[in-house]
Amino acid sequence: MTTTDSLPGYDTQRVEDWIERNVAGLYPPLTWTWIEGGHSNLTYKLEDEKGNIAVIRRPPLGKLLPKAHDMAREWALISALGPTAVPVPAALGFCEDVDVTGAHFYLMEFVEGNPLYGVNDTERWLPEASRMKFASRFIEVLAELHALDPDVVGLGDLGKKENYVGRQLKTWYRSWNASIEGAEFDDPRAHTLQEYFLANMPEQGPAKVVHGDYSVHNILTTPEGGIAAVLDWEISTLGDPLADLAYALNQWPDGSAPVSPRGAPATSAPGFPTRMEMADWYAERTGRDLSLLDYYAGFNRWKTAAITHGVYARYMEGQKSTEGVDLEGLRKSVEYALTLAEQAVARLESK
Repeated sequence: MTTTDSLPGYDTQRVEDWIERNVAGLYPPLTWTWIEGGHSNLTYKLEDEKGNIAVIRRPPLGKLLPKAHDMAREWALISALGPTAVPVPAALGFCEDVDVTGAHFYLMEFVEGNPLYGVNDTERWLPEASRMKFASRFIEVLAELHALDPDVVGLGDLGKKENYVGRQLKTWYRSWNASIEGAEFDDPRAHTLQEYFLANMPEQGPAKVVHGDYSVHNILTTPEGGIAAVLDWEISTLGDPLADLAYALNQWPDGSAPVSPRGAPATSAPGFPTRMEMADWYAERTGRDLSLLDYYAGFNRWKTAAITHGVYARYMEGQKSTEGVDLEGLRKSVEYALTLAEQAVARLESK
């Protein structure tokens, strides 16, 4: 697609004019190719006639929840993490002038690799012989992120350092309540679980940079089991690394969870370690006490329910096209996440 074409959310000619003035190594006119995946930001691969490639991202169209789809935050994260051991795409340019195309946007390096959204992606992109190595690297990168001193890497002002879980409970509970009308459904468990997590919150240790959505679908993997880049830093902040860990582990199998309404997850393919094996790897690498991991697991299931509830509400309100979207499956995913949160709480209470 050339610059004479119109794309949702992009005035392509004005964006390319901005790129020509502000981004080195990319020379308009550009070919724009939509990068498929997720229900979120408008992301395209840009290629010039010399074969130079970059990626551009901006928020989705329509009304957004407060602090959602924060391009400035993503830009700050990949800029600061570039020199560290955490693999991120190189930051190329950030536009804070909303008059260019209606929203902030940024450009980053194009990195070869494939995210894993489901088991079919795993079978296609990650051979079984490479899956154990990938899982080990998955934990290693997370441990490297949590080992960073936010002040040293220039991210000390990314967010408040104290009461991460409490702040998340407040933020996503507000999101849940704000989405009830648009989603046209509520679930009383969202409210009772929020009260439980507030009343039983563990004491937080030193604040670290937390990704907030560290998942195999936000990682570009290689066939050899490596991690080429970690993506989607828009909700990253400072906080409790154990909450970040629990979210990451929730996508791994444990043999007791009910079948997801969204189908087999990417990590359900053979050749991956169990959730507890990965937790043990993290504990060995970091020395952190994981005795209350089920609290964080339940909290993150609740948080996932709130996030998905907000996505579902945007579809129901017509802010995004529902073509090809399984709305019933999306709604069931909210209920499924709340069920898993209840199960985590039950395990915690039985100890």
